[in-house]
Amino acid sequence: MKKYKIAVIAGDGIGPEVIAEGTKVLKKIGELDGSFTFEFDHFPWGCAYYLKNGRMMDDDGMEKLRKYDAIYLGAVGTPGVPDHVSVRDLLLKIRRGFDQYVNLRPVRLLEGASCPLKNVKREDINMIVVRENSEGEYAGAGEWFFEGKPEELVLQTGVFSRKGTERIIRYAFEIARKEKKTLTSISKGNALNYSMVFWDQIFKELSKDYPDVKTSSVLVDAAAMFFVRQPHKFQVVVTSNLFGDILTDLGAAIAGGMGLAAGANINPERTFPSMFEPVHGSAPDIAGKGIASPLAAIWSASQMLDFLGHEAWGKKVLDAVQKTLVEAKTLTPDAGGKAETSEVGDAVANALK
Repeated sequence: MKKYKIAVIAGDGIGPEVIAEGTKVLKKIGELDGSFTFEFDHFPWGCAYYLKNGRMMDDDGMEKLRKYDAIYLGAVGTPGVPDHVSVRDLLLKIRRGFDQYVNLRPVRLLEGASCPLKNVKREDINMIVVRENSEGEYAGAGEWFFEGKPEELVLQTGVFSRKGTERIIRYAFEIARKEKKTLTSISKGNALNYSMVFWDQIFKELSKDYPDVKTSSVLVDAAAMFFVRQPHKFQVVVTSNLFGDILTDLGAAIAGGMGLAAGANINPERTFPSMFEPVHGSAPDIAGKGIASPLAAIWSASQMLDFLGHEAWGKKVLDAVQKTLVEAKTLTPDAGGKAETSEVGDAVANALK
């Protein structure tokens, strides 16, 4: 029997509550399948760990994580710890250290999920956003001059390498080709006259290698409008770190809300472990109340199954999530129900049988 070793970083706020339900679903799949199982090792890293130890993770944390097949992350962030500390010293440290340069965010209106848009059919919202995840606007390059003085000045430098830009765009082309879908590049070349012109140039170059893929290029401000007014225009989307971060949250808003927002941080070469996470944040205002929706965490577990080569089970998990949404008997308050977090996890796990 194949045993997958999964490093669990439940993190802060509602993270431990929702990740517990994701691991419950994965354990149930191991029981039902019989050919593979999961072994979970839990690490207490996050903001509570930082407040006690002065760091977000162990000094040798990256070495500890390196041996795992995947990482399952809950949420990062708590009042009292600056976001640029919590995110950069844990989430971004793992993404960069393990070269997880592909961020995959599904934007899909599941059956039973609510949509704030009028006159939109469920099949109109079904896209995968391929976000560059290792450099770009989040590279952390820049300088702070004359701090506290009248002439204070800061520079935030976006970093776009040919290697980094080519590999993320090519990854998106490969998805579009495999799934026979269109590919849209989103940039801002009319204003960012170096980085985005460079991005557009490489997208045009690589498109010659994929004559079978229908492509388009859209400015990010127009894309934000079309996400709302004409979401059917998008099937596979590729974009930079910052634009992808913003647009995928907008995508979540039109596809059931952040409670259904899942994300995968992929190292395609599998040199390092990849990481899977719900992206709704730690929600400290409802932490410990048992009312957080675990569906995004469960969806990210579905992405983990896909990555590990068990696409059939990944689809079954999404089907189980949709069944739970459609039946509407066991949903948390954010989705109009009265169930507790663990009860929703039970419902999804039971729907897998």
